[in-house]
Amino acid sequence: MKRSSTIVCRIAVAGVLLAGALALAQSGHVVVSAGELQWSAAPPSLPAGAQAAVLEGNPADAGQFTMRLRLPSNYKIPPHWHPSTEHVTVLSGTLHVGLGDKWDETTGKALSPGSFAVMPPQMHHFAWTTQETVIQLHGTGPWGITYLNPEDDPRNQKAER
Repeated sequence: MKRSSTIVCRIAVAGVLLAGALALAQSGHVVVSAGELQWSAAPPSLPAGAQAAVLEGNPADAGQFTMRLRLPSNYKIPPHWHPSTEHVTVLSGTLHVGLGDKWDETTGKALSPGSFAVMPPQMHHFAWTTQETVIQLHGTGPWGITYLNPEDDPRNQKAER
């Protein structure tokens, strides 16, 4: 009886691994070198000046996505939250991240290259740079951002963009 349970378990594990491999093969293999990145203006939901490069998926659609953001020196993203978990990896420069409803740089943490942060859904946070900074952002779309103060939302300031 124990032997048959072991065999069934091994077959089930093999099936799961095979299904995962088939799903990866069907979804396609993504390989992008740094020189192939297609940078363009970041989404209008972010303050002007940032650039974005989508590596996989589409942040506006349901499903997984990975994108990079190039943030200029002295860039600020006012207090906000996201509807789904946000994963951030700092690739270059320094990203400062603070938690809370109000802008307070004394509460922020400086994230240097290689640093990683996870913001759960609806966690109130803000970010800024003091030098050009590149981050990689991945999560499950559709990606969205809600500013705590509607006046901070760049979509409400379209004429200035």
